[in-house]
Amino acid sequence: TIFYIYYLEIHMQAVTELASSNAASKSLHVAVNILTKWKATTEQMATILGVSTASINRAKRKGNVSLSRDQLDRVSYILNMHAALRTVFDNPENVYGFVRKRNHNPFFNGATPFDLMVQGSMATLYEVFKRVDGLRGAQW
Repeated sequence: TIFYIYYLEIHMQAVTELASSNAASKSLHVAVNILTKWKATTEQMATILGVSTASINRAKRKGNVSLSRDQLDRVSYILNMHAALRTVFDNPENVYGFVRKRNHNPFFNGATPFDLMVQGSMATLYEVFKRVDGLRGAQW
């Protein structure tokens, strides 16, 4: 699918070149589309991705944006979580609904992955990513 192409573009270029490149804008657009399917509001998207609501709105319109290294990492985590969920689940209900389901495993303690992501911490987003990505290898 198209987001895999953008994902590959991100990792094939140097981060400094990427921050203001067309690939960064396209990747942010794809991440916003994923977050939309996860039923995130514009404000929640901005918090999760560490960008302004204006950048989210620009991405929705497929406009150009510049991203920092931190923001690129956040976008990458969203793209990779989506890829992991698509690998693990066949049906869209689970692919897009998983992050809203309560999880009673130790890190989540009854919260949903989305609840933790929307806190805005890069460390928490990374921890959620690790656990969702771990589903691919049944390590979770």
